Amino acid sequence: MRTRNYTLPAALGGLLLVFWISPDLQVIAAGVAVFLFGMRMLEDGFKLAGSGMLERWLEKATRSKARALLFGVASTTLLQSSSLVSVITISFLSAGLISLAGGVGIVFGANIGTTTGAWLVAGLGLKVDIGAYAMPMLALSIVLVFQKSKPLHGIGLALGGLGFLFLGIQFMKDGFDAFQGQLDLTRFALPGLIGLVVYTLIGAAATVIMQSSHAALVLILTALASGQLTYDNALALAIGSNIGTTITAIIASLGANVQGKRLALAHLVFNVVTAVAALILIVPLRGAVDWISDALTIAPDDYALKLAVFHTLFNLLGLGLMLPGLDRLVATLVRILPEKLPDVSKPHFLNEAVDEFPQTFETALRREVQHLTDNALDLILQGLNLPSAAVFQSSDLAGTVRAHRAQLPLDYDDAYARRIKSLHEAILAFSSRIGDRHLAPDIAERVYELRDVAGEIVQAVKAVKHLRKNVLRYTTLSLGLTTELYDGLRTEMARIAFEIHTLSRTDPEERSALWLDQERVQIEKDAHVTAQRIDGLIRDSVLTPGSATSFLNDSTYAYAAMRQLTNAARRCYIERDRAMAEVEKILTLEEEELHDPAAPDATGPRDAHDDSNHGDVTREA
Repeated sequence: MRTRNYTLPAALGGLLLVFWISPDLQVIAAGVAVFLFGMRMLEDGFKLAGSGMLERWLEKATRSKARALLFGVASTTLLQSSSLVSVITISFLSAGLISLAGGVGIVFGANIGTTTGAWLVAGLGLKVDIGAYAMPMLALSIVLVFQKSKPLHGIGLALGGLGFLFLGIQFMKDGFDAFQGQLDLTRFALPGLIGLVVYTLIGAAATVIMQSSHAALVLILTALASGQLTYDNALALAIGSNIGTTITAIIASLGANVQGKRLALAHLVFNVVTAVAALILIVPLRGAVDWISDALTIAPDDYALKLAVFHTLFNLLGLGLMLPGLDRLVATLVRILPEKLPDVSKPHFLNEAVDEFPQTFETALRREVQHLTDNALDLILQGLNLPSAAVFQSSDLAGTVRAHRAQLPLDYDDAYARRIKSLHEAILAFSSRIGDRHLAPDIAERVYELRDVAGEIVQAVKAVKHLRKNVLRYTTLSLGLTTELYDGLRTEMARIAFEIHTLSRTDPEERSALWLDQERVQIEKDAHVTAQRIDGLIRDSVLTPGSATSFLNDSTYAYAAMRQLTNAARRCYIERDRAMAEVEKILTLEEEELHDPAAPDATGPRDAHDDSNHGDVTREA
């Protein structure tokens, strides 16, 4: 029997009931809603106006622990959203752009950066008519939002988001001031240990519901400033909000790979340890807050600012406890959440976590195409009766080819369906999402190019399928000239596979397209030499025209596969900046040099590939 979800109707009904009981609560609820909406606009605006700037900074920020930590602090202070920083970090970690240690460092820093929000609200938002600043911001933002320029549109969204943040704070402040005349919430205050535990749990639950520690803190601060909360209970709520803020990272990690899940767990561990330490040391922390407040000339009854001091202090305490053991934490996370042996037939990098940001979208797709290339090279070599491990470790490819005569156990069609077709379908489905992402034209172009590269790789695998039957027929035994001819094809294809495999394991900064151009020239020369040799064998009556045609068809498929693989490798693995591109443009061999006019047309098989045309080449040879 199908069950119904009554959560949404119950939530809406509960809100309407509360609004009917106390109309002033509508103002507080509206303030929370406007604040959350402003945060979403601010995030969206920064994504557009930044044009990937935050993502580029993030890539560079993880070169050391100190950089990662500072990036977490700075980015959260700028965005006023530790949740967004966590989501971006999980996305980059899932795409393999940053290390786990770097990601953990960013999350640690984000917890410190989030304390700046409490200072801004307590020091400014509650002391001036902040709503008056919101109005001109919203008026200016609407002009910018309707501009066609993405940066201007993004600035408009960010400015409007900031205006809504201010307006939400003002609504919450006014709502609590009005509500105070009807009901005094301090009657529900709980002193001592019970109050500490209960309000910590309430703070965590409120943050989970709103999915924003900033919104929870603003609510706590406005309630505290209006006298609706006791100072002790507000401290407990702030501790609880630190635990609840991990829910966003946990939700984001559900669609991520194991690296993303490790980072979400690190975030949870940091915040729980910080909260437990704050609860245990609540008395000395309160004393430290009083001492710091006196030093900063904060009034003894300015509890909002004292709460901001406390929020910063206990987060710094958590950082001091966790930072020395960061490496040990990373090792523990790897042990608790081990990376399972990947299933080569399933996508390794295409997941929901990398789908959010343009740079991770492209990077994940590129790495999945490289995964498809690895699968294709392995299957192609097996289709030629060559173990890939033997080829990739060989120092004498011709000798390795001659040494492998025994037929490998392989169902080519089944392997193609599992290891190639399934991945290709996932790549096509993922790249098709580009229409919903409104990516920059240059990124969209590279995504479409990667999709085409995947298609070329698939065609190379299919080409080898056509010649596999004769490869097995004439190379499992040493049958003279015919075996020599097919071994020649196998050696050339093994060389291409070897070079591409080596390229994929080379540092991206050291990769060059020049040798690929040389390979393309070599392929055309080999195709031409092979055709000339077959012509000579026909003239010498060593091969019949029918048998020669069969071999030429097979060689056509082989050289077509080699062209497709080298072209795919060039487009997939060579990552060049503009300066390098200009140099290589000068050095790259001219296109006409790649196509010798004397070479035979190799765009497709000369005749239909009909095995019935294959005479007993060995006998005739």
